[in-house]
Amino acid sequence: MKTKTMLITAMLSLTIGSVMAQQETAKNNYFNLNDCINYAYEHQTNILNADLDRKIADAKVKQTIGIGLPQVNASADFQDYLKRPIVLFPDFVGPAIYNIIQDEDIRDANGNTIVQPNGVGGLQPVNFQQKYNSNVGLSVSQLLFDGSYIVGLQASKTYKELSQRLYTRSRIETNVAVTKAFYMVLVNNEQVELLNTNIEQLKKQLDQTKALYDNGFAEKIDADRLTVLYNNLNTEKQNILRSLELGVGLLKFQMGMPVEEQLALNGKISEIKFDKIEILNDTAAYNNRIEYSLAQTQLKLNALDLKRYKSQYLPSLAAFGNGSYQFQSNSFGELYNKSYPTVLIGLKLNVPIFSGGQRMHQVRQAEYTVQKSTNDLKNAKNSINLDIRNSITNYTNSITSLENQQRNLDLANEILRVSKIKYEQGVGSSIEVTQAQTSLKEAENNYINALYQALTSKVDTEKATGVIK
Repeated sequence: MKTKTMLITAMLSLTIGSVMAQQETAKNNYFNLNDCINYAYEHQTNILNADLDRKIADAKVKQTIGIGLPQVNASADFQDYLKRPIVLFPDFVGPAIYNIIQDEDIRDANGNTIVQPNGVGGLQPVNFQQKYNSNVGLSVSQLLFDGSYIVGLQASKTYKELSQRLYTRSRIETNVAVTKAFYMVLVNNEQVELLNTNIEQLKKQLDQTKALYDNGFAEKIDADRLTVLYNNLNTEKQNILRSLELGVGLLKFQMGMPVEEQLALNGKISEIKFDKIEILNDTAAYNNRIEYSLAQTQLKLNALDLKRYKSQYLPSLAAFGNGSYQFQSNSFGELYNKSYPTVLIGLKLNVPIFSGGQRMHQVRQAEYTVQKSTNDLKNAKNSINLDIRNSITNYTNSITSLENQQRNLDLANEILRVSKIKYEQGVGSSIEVTQAQTSLKEAENNYINALYQALTSKVDTEKATGVIK
């Protein structure tokens, strides 16, 4: 038994030494709760991606604005006709000449009548294309009116607003996750401190009981009962220390900190204030929640989408201009010696007349989507108000439970103290001391559970009421 106890004590010392060494190494990462949250705001992947989504939305707004700005394009080409195209062109010249000869009665040298030979007057192959061709041009267009573009500008700005609110939601969710992980580490630390105090007291009592047994004033079974309790407490402490290490790892993950980095925390349970919150009578409490703002933004986007489909019934007007220089020659060296310019300007009007009913059905679909978003907004309001009430009720209950468990813990300590005095004075039994020690351990576990429940309920309530922004 002594060997086993020594082994457990040695393992426990190594574990504690490892944790203390990590904390000493982690001086540069000695964070309180606000430090952890601020670190997460800068390093957590979800927040970084949400910030990138904001930048993407900003770029899309500028992209949409660019549609209404002048569009300028330049072009140039060069062509070398290895085989130039042939056009079959009717022969008007040959028949006309022979008609003149016949009308003027012109004869050949022998005095014979000149007759039109076969083939004259048919289709003749003609080549109009120069071997080398080149074009250099510049085109400009400007949108003058388009209803879809105007609505698109409004929608792009609303989309940017949506990305900003999604970014805010990511920050809130990260804040909640980091805070809960931080509190879990504090609770584990609190549990270790309680166990240390309990183990220290039990060790003194065990040593006293062994001394009494050695002198014949106590039975061996009294020392054995205390040894069992002592070993159990040490085992539980080792488990808590391992859980503590896992809790720190979870906190680093929620913060976006590499798990191989060292992290030591600066915070105590005693520094946290549990303020009771009454049920909010303000029916507009849902306005504090980012989820309601997101639902409002989604409704606005769907309404703009409906407006965009309706705007497709309107005509669109655009202005354009085009200028180019054409170069042609059968000699490459002379290709750019002479140019043939072309310049034009114009307006283009597009009037939608009939699309097979597509626009009408698109408008109907958009109207139904707006109705759904309106219903979702109403449901979000009721759901958030219910969430607020439930969270405050749970938080109030958890505080009451924590206060009750604190009183039970104090009472268990007092019972153990009295039991020890009675046992030392010979008016009590070791069984009473053992039972009191067991009750204290149970009270400590209940207190720790109630403490963690109160802390998480506090965070949930702060989130539900919009305190975390």
